[in-house]
Amino acid sequence: MALRFYDTLTRSVRDFVPLEPGRASIYLCGATVQAPPHVGHIRSGLNFDVISRWLTASGYDVTFVRNVTDIDDKIIARAADEGVPYWDVAMRNERAFTRAYDVLGCLPPTYEPRATGHIPEIVALMRRLIDAGHAYAADGDVYFDVRSFADYGALSGQRIDDMLPAPDADTAGKREPRDFALWKSAKPGEPAWDTPWGQGRPGWHIECSAMAEKYLGAAFDIHGGGLDLIFPHHENEIAQSQSAGDPFANYWLHNAWVTTSGEKMSKSLGNSLLVSEVVTRIRPVELRYYLAGSHYRSMLEYSDESVAEAGQGYRRIEGFLARGREALSRDDLVVRPQARPEAFNAAMDDDIAVPQALAVLHDTVRHGNAALAADDLEALSDAFDAVLAMLDVLGLNPYEKPWSDVAGTGSDRQTEVIDALVQVALAQRTDARTRKDFAAADAIRDGLDRIGIRVEDTPSGVRWSLD
Repeated sequence: MALRFYDTLTRSVRDFVPLEPGRASIYLCGATVQAPPHVGHIRSGLNFDVISRWLTASGYDVTFVRNVTDIDDKIIARAADEGVPYWDVAMRNERAFTRAYDVLGCLPPTYEPRATGHIPEIVALMRRLIDAGHAYAADGDVYFDVRSFADYGALSGQRIDDMLPAPDADTAGKREPRDFALWKSAKPGEPAWDTPWGQGRPGWHIECSAMAEKYLGAAFDIHGGGLDLIFPHHENEIAQSQSAGDPFANYWLHNAWVTTSGEKMSKSLGNSLLVSEVVTRIRPVELRYYLAGSHYRSMLEYSDESVAEAGQGYRRIEGFLARGREALSRDDLVVRPQARPEAFNAAMDDDIAVPQALAVLHDTVRHGNAALAADDLEALSDAFDAVLAMLDVLGLNPYEKPWSDVAGTGSDRQTEVIDALVQVALAQRTDARTRKDFAAADAIRDGLDRIGIRVEDTPSGVRWSLD
């Protein structure tokens, strides 16, 4: 089966045919860094990390660009409230996003450009649009003329006359209420850069068109982002870039939201969950497993209970690998891509169908456990290699960083404490068995089992794992 993606623009599933054979280019709209990330913010980066990993696993040389919007109205307003420069707010929250990506196992992008670092490219693009008759200057602002672009509204499926006016519709000098700002003239006390049309700062949409062209060229393969960016952000990017003569993106992929109580997770609803707080009570690897486990185009209802339930599924995989590694005396933990089952590959090729891929993974774990019970080391080895290869694609390999540190028994303080407490209980169980008080020994084991701690007696000693 060929790799296929659902393309938002054509509203169809299309075979992936890269512009350049053997290479894949992705532009993902990244964070607007006015605040630290909540779980909803991070889903996009995590979903496209999986997409990028699968493209790499499929043999493509991937260039992945994820931008940072480090100047906008909310950043400026927050900086004014705090009495600090705008870049203080932007850098602080950019670091928070980077920590969240890292702790959830996202690979760094090839490039991570900032809007304020590309003012010359933005100015050059605006000049091309003005010269081509698609944009105009008015009192220090620069606007895009939406009626000059015949396909405006194609991505979101709207007609111009049915659209609401742009948020800055009351700005003097705008020809049409739906025209949007490419450049905003400076207000007193705001950060500003020089242009031929006066001092000011870039609008939200122009930055991505300029940076995508700089790092990926006039045409590239995939543009991604959340559903909420389809309109106006991505609609406006298409209008700008194509009006300037760039073919722009060949495929448009959009991930769905994370919701709480049926509503999109957002700070305005007061229901956001900061990643930095969530990972203090939920293992990061289990949070990744949960967020990556649903299809990227499906809405995901968040609760600690649903994450805990998903965590049990991940721990079953983790437990199999621990038992299999011991039974095989496996020091060699090299990932063997050829060990991935064809059914897993087919699921990933089908628009990154992770739920179906996970079904293959868990089925392989069941076969591996059966081989372990039957002492069939050849079948066990095959299952072990297959599971490790599948987890590696999903960014969940327990023997790779960050999981080898965060989810292991060495550096994570919570895990150390749990292990110490379990060892106390196991020592008491051993004492009870030594004095032939098997009822007490069984009671200790059953008590541990009730709280999700599985105890196994093996030829090399007692072993425990989270079930």
